[in-house]
Amino acid sequence: MNIYYTVVKFFQDGGEFMYPIAAVMVVGLAIGIERLIFVSKVRTANRLAFQKIQPLLIQQDFKALMKFMQHSKAPLSELINAGIMKLATTRDRAQLEYAMEEKLMESTPRLEKRTSYLALLANIATLLGLLGTIAGLIAAFGAVANADLSQKATLLSQSIAVAMNTTAFGLIVAIPLLMIHAYVHTKTAEIMDLLDVACIKFLNQLSSSSSVN
Repeated sequence: MNIYYTVVKFFQDGGEFMYPIAAVMVVGLAIGIERLIFVSKVRTANRLAFQKIQPLLIQQDFKALMKFMQHSKAPLSELINAGIMKLATTRDRAQLEYAMEEKLMESTPRLEKRTSYLALLANIATLLGLLGTIAGLIAAFGAVANADLSQKATLLSQSIAVAMNTTAFGLIVAIPLLMIHAYVHTKTAEIMDLLDVACIKFLNQLSSSSSVN
């Protein structure tokens, strides 16, 4: 219970700027959790798809590949499917590569969706904390201007301590959001790298086959 009352007092002493910072925290955590779940699901789906697709590519079993694509929602499956669909109309490697790059460009915004908001919200939380501290300091100096000389030092130190709460809270919100942003960004880059590798393997496998000119 003491921790609860400490947190409540800390929040109340911070002033009005604690509320927008708290709102930023709620929105940021909601986006962060959604992105973490999404990236985790995509990574798992892509790895499973890659394990299934690679031997089929080596065997040049396109019928089995197409059957697998119909039941797979992984971005990797969509990428390979774009290449196979283009293979029905052309055997040119450049045309196949263009078709797969187009599908990759379509998948990128979905993978990176809302990730940049995490860094933005972290910066907003930090700036709101600083703004709240500045506003608190302005109010503190105004309050002690007419106070007795013997009380000025005590009132000023207390007011500054309260004003610094908003900066502390802003940093408390910003740091986890930046960590989540860095993690999601790194894992998204890993997904994109895997898609690039799969594209190259697909094209190289076709090039090594006698069925591709």
